[in-house]
Amino acid sequence: MDWKNHISSDPKIMHGTACFHGTRIPVSVVLDNLADGLSPDEILQQYPSLNRSHISAAISYAAELAREQVVLT
Repeated sequence: MDWKNHISSDPKIMHGTACFHGTRIPVSVVLDNLADGLSPDEILQQYPSLNRSHISAAISYAAELAREQVVLT
């Protein structure tokens, strides 16, 4: 999954937060919902402008960030 086909960051939209193309829905909202145990179907019900490709893109985006970032505790 090439997340770049579904996710972008524009300083004019949501202060540059990574959002799904054509929406003001931050990728972090989908990831937070998945982390809280919601199913993709539940997320898609809450955000009808998204589809399953957006969910996959969010996961791919998070995976790439995890490879690139080190979080110290």
